[in-house]
Amino acid sequence: MIGSIAAVLTTGAFVPQVIKVIKIKDTSALSLGMYSMQICGVFLWLIHGIHIKDVALIGANNITFLLSLIILTYKI
Repeated sequence: MIGSIAAVLTTGAFVPQVIKVIKIKDTSALSLGMYSMQICGVFLWLIHGIHIKDVALIGANNITFLLSLIILTYKI
């Protein structure tokens, strides 16, 4: 239960940033290095979740990966 709540909160934290980036299309204040590292780290957590068959870990990191990828795409 705690892990699921944590997953919802940490994944949901990216939603306002994605909405703002899509609306204003300005990523100058965002770090390319940070989002590159974020994508790599979340992808590895996703692989780990798949390996241990943890649905909460897979779901949260899959969504976080996609949200971070949207931001990174706009940044690039």
